[in-house]
Amino acid sequence: MSEEPKKKGWFARLTEGLTRTSQQITETVVAAVVKKPLDQSTLDELEEMLIEADLGPRTAAKIAKAFGENRFGKTPDEAEVKGALAELVAAELAPRQGKFDPLAHPMRPYVVLFVGVNGSGKTTTLGKIASSLTKRGAKVMVVAGDTFRAAAVEQLKVWADRSGAAFMSRPINSDAAGLAFEAAERARAENFDVVLIDTAGRLQNKQGLMDELLKIVRVLKKFDASAPHETLLVLDATVGRNALSQENIFGNTAGVTGIVMTKLDGTARGGVLVPVAQASDAPIKLIGVGEGIEDLQDFDAVAFSRSLVGLDG
Repeated sequence: MSEEPKKKGWFARLTEGLTRTSQQITETVVAAVVKKPLDQSTLDELEEMLIEADLGPRTAAKIAKAFGENRFGKTPDEAEVKGALAELVAAELAPRQGKFDPLAHPMRPYVVLFVGVNGSGKTTTLGKIASSLTKRGAKVMVVAGDTFRAAAVEQLKVWADRSGAAFMSRPINSDAAGLAFEAAERARAENFDVVLIDTAGRLQNKQGLMDELLKIVRVLKKFDASAPHETLLVLDATVGRNALSQENIFGNTAGVTGIVMTKLDGTARGGVLVPVAQASDAPIKLIGVGEGIEDLQDFDAVAFSRSLVGLDG
C-alpha cells in the first residue's frame, strides 16, 4: 500500500484483529516482566502462552529461551518487553515472507490457481484479489473451477461483477480441467493479463479432489508449460493447527507456491501462522483480517509479529 495513512490503518486493523491472541500472550507475561525480574516461572508461562496461541511447542520453547536471554533494565516498560518478543517472532517468520504480484511478471496471461478446503475463504480471497488487480488497470478473468457447488459459482460471479472482471463457468458437475483450459485459451486470445481459477475443496473425498487438482495442473501445462504460474493455498487461521494438515495435503500434491492465511481477526490462534510457515516449502504471501477488500494485504513478518504481541505498526 503506497499511502501512509492507509498503511497505518492496515496495521491498526491487523493489531485489532489479533487482539485475542496478543492478550493471551502478553497480559500475564508482559505484566510479570514489567513488575519483577525475569525468572524461570515467567518464561515457563510465556512458553505455555505461545503454545496456546498455536505457535507450536518447538518454536515456543525457542522463543522463550531467547526471551530469557534479554537483558532488560531494572524498570522495563511494556513497549520494550513487547518489542523484544516481537523481534524474536519476526526472526522466525522473516525467511518465510513472500510476495504476490502477478502484474510484476512479464507472462501474459498470468494464471493463478487457488486451492484449499471449503470454508477457508478461498473464493472470497480470489474475489478480493480480482478487485485489487482491476483497480490497478489489469484485465482480469475469474474462473469458477469449483463446478460442484452452485453457491461457490454464484459467489464468484458476484465478485467478478463487482470488480469488473470477466467471468467463466460451466454447468454444475462439469469437468473443471476442461474449463480451466478453455479459460486460459480465451485469455490468451483476448489479451487478458491475469486468470484467477477457483477450485473445489471437498476433503471428504480427498483422493478424488487431489486427482482433479492434478488434472487441472496437467491441462494448464498443455496450454503453457510454466502454468499455473502461481498456486495459492488458502488456509483459515481459526482452525488452528489443523491448518498444518491441510498444508501437508495440498502442498504435497498441488505444487503450492504461496500461502494465504485468512480470518486472523478474532482468533486466539493467530500464532498458527508461524508453524505453518516453518512447515511449508512455500512462503506466506498474503494475510486477511476482515471481510473488506482492503483487509487482504501482503504478508509483512515484522508488522505481523508486532501486531501479534499487541503493538500497532
